[in-house]
Amino acid sequence: MRRVIAIALAGASLGGCSSMSWDMFKSAPPTVQVRLESSPPGADATTSLGPGCKTPCSVSVPAPDAPFTVAFALAKYQPANVPVNVIKNPGDFTTPASVTTDPNPVFAELQPATPPKPVRKPHRPKKPKPAAAAAPVDAAQTAASPFPDPNAGKR
Repeated sequence: MRRVIAIALAGASLGGCSSMSWDMFKSAPPTVQVRLESSPPGADATTSLGPGCKTPCSVSVPAPDAPFTVAFALAKYQPANVPVNVIKNPGDFTTPASVTTDPNPVFAELQPATPPKPVRKPHRPKKPKPAAAAAPVDAAQTAASPFPDPNAGKR
């Protein structure tokens, strides 16, 4: 009976080895969590690695070997690009390897887009009004006039 149990255990353990893959010993490529913020908030932030979101937000990007950029865009504001450096710490026997970014959070201060300046017309001096049109005519002036009143006979 002991032999049957030993053979069954040996068979089960060898069966488990056949389904094992060496891929499980490989580590997944490291990712970096990057916080994206802007002033004013609500800007579309897109990394040069692909992922993006609306600020304030956080994206997970695969750890690159070189620096990357984050582009910020918002209507009525000038776009901005912020470079991001990647810092890899190899680790040792007591600490695992890590990847960080500088700066984190990535922040952009968006400047308002300047509206086009209105086209100013050249200044022209106003023409003086004629004196006869400028002075109102009253009844006292017409009575003292040497000319007869044309409407006087029609009444």
